Amino acid sequence: MSEPQETERSRVLDGELRRHPVTKWLFLPFRWLYKVWFVLVFFGSLVILYIPFRILLKRPQRYYRAFRLKRVWASFLRRASGVSLRIERHAPLPDPPYVICSNHSSYLDIIQMYNVIPRYFLFIGKYELLKWPLFNIFFKGMNIAVNRGNTVEAAQAFRRAAQAIDRGTSIAIFPEGTIPAFTPRMKPFKDGAFKLAIEKQVPVVPVTFLDHWRLFGEPLEIMSRARPGVARVVVHAPIPTKGMTEADQIALRKQVYAVIEGPLLEA
Repeated sequence: MSEPQETERSRVLDGELRRHPVTKWLFLPFRWLYKVWFVLVFFGSLVILYIPFRILLKRPQRYYRAFRLKRVWASFLRRASGVSLRIERHAPLPDPPYVICSNHSSYLDIIQMYNVIPRYFLFIGKYELLKWPLFNIFFKGMNIAVNRGNTVEAAQAFRRAAQAIDRGTSIAIFPEGTIPAFTPRMKPFKDGAFKLAIEKQVPVVPVTFLDHWRLFGEPLEIMSRARPGVARVVVHAPIPTKGMTEADQIALRKQVYAVIEGPLLEA
């Protein structure tokens, strides 16, 4: 995309992110109420499921059952929060393992990934998730927390991901690393996911979440968006990596970025 086109797109997206101040204040109480409702539903249901999850997460042999319970929980959260999911699949999922890459525009992305990808996978998430009460149990053994501030620990995390792929387990990752402040525009992708896919010669499955940034913004920001609505998701055709080498890593990263960004530019 040329620079003038990108500049124009930025203006459009910035315009979408800004509403008239009166409208903001008018809907603010409803946003607060929705956030309170969402937090109560999320943590309330997690408290109820905490013991079953703890039991299932004690042994790796039970991780598949924990995954199925997560999918049930994610489906409940979607319905309880009033989010209608519309999935556009461009091709069937490949046989596992594969690396799932998606844009990261909202905390809803994590929940919805379990509604979108039905086959067992592990998440690679930021190290800070280990500090979340209750929710951190998922990153103490089953999923993989990455401390990008520590080179040694980051390398250990990606070795765990590589070992999971060797066992036939797919990996889901947000290659942006975090939610951009200027979402829905995306941050540059980090290399880890693509290095992993090429090293293990497994396909990359790009996923685009189109509407989560509109439905649920940063929970602690007073003026951030929060409302029920329709969440559109595009699951793109897998991108094979067979025969690729380390020299193809940048090209693969750019290709996946363009594929994920495409529906956002058209929305």
